[in-house]
Amino acid sequence: MTQGRTVLVTGGAGYIGSHACKALARAGHVPVTYDNLSTGWADAVKFGPFERGDLLDQDRLAEVMERHRPAAVMHFAACSDVGEATRDPGKYWRNNVQGSLNLVEAMLAADCHRMVFSSTCAVYGDADGVTLDESQPTNPINAYGASKLAIESMVRDFGASHDLDAVIFRYFNVAGADPEGEIGEHHRPETHLIPLMLDAVTGRRPALTIFGTDYDTPDGTCIRDYVHVSDLVDAHLAGLGHLLSGQRGDTYNLGTGHGFSVREVIAQSGAITNRAVPVVDGPRRAGDAVKLVSGSTRAGEKLGWTPERSTMQEMIADAWRWHQSSGYAG
Repeated sequence: MTQGRTVLVTGGAGYIGSHACKALARAGHVPVTYDNLSTGWADAVKFGPFERGDLLDQDRLAEVMERHRPAAVMHFAACSDVGEATRDPGKYWRNNVQGSLNLVEAMLAADCHRMVFSSTCAVYGDADGVTLDESQPTNPINAYGASKLAIESMVRDFGASHDLDAVIFRYFNVAGADPEGEIGEHHRPETHLIPLMLDAVTGRRPALTIFGTDYDTPDGTCIRDYVHVSDLVDAHLAGLGHLLSGQRGDTYNLGTGHGFSVREVIAQSGAITNRAVPVVDGPRRAGDAVKLVSGSTRAGEKLGWTPERSTMQEMIADAWRWHQSSGYAG
């Protein structure tokens, strides 16, 4: 892979973005984090320059792009809480879509034409009983998925008119933490299953709430495909290398092809931590799909990507190690 390039990483102070910055630096690139710290952590910016800014601030974006002149952008910054997206869709259309439009226009003004975009399997909606590949129809059921799908369309439109080349990754549930323990997963507010579960195990919260126990699944809880964050960022580096070598972009699902129910994840956590997980049953959340599992082989075939750490045991063990030792504000 071509080395020594400057890469702007939007949301680089967040969970996935900070792991991407570490991987980029290790590969010889210079990751420049662009983040407003609304959900990210300054403590996670360890691997390159930090530019504090918002995607809705066009002047600040233009200034940063002009100063650093990146060869490519990895675009992670987004609002991503499904429950909030259902309650406040305007926030998602404004921040995700308008922010991404501002970013693309700032990129093109700075003669930057390569993007690796963080999309989501939520663009498929509630495809119950379907193992998902990139050919499946898109039908998002919440403003989060709808906003990401709109950005995908926008990026393709700019590709047709302005030679913007993008690798689009639709990922499934991301989990785990840096195996070396430098960075990990911590959101504010926390919404992801594994950190919520570990908070309950350590007493940081009284119990883990299971949102919905009457789904049409073997144990009544939602089923998701989980991929280790380290495997996920490996795919992003492969996508970046693909673009920097002059090849065209494409859309890829990133998952393992194996689904776990919420109760199965809880059982695995008990085995890894050797502690009981206090649980309470709650109502379904609006906008939650029953089952989302990848059936794609495209990333492996075209990018050579193979998830190597994405067993549930490794994802929970890495998250647990980081959760105990750091947790930023934990």
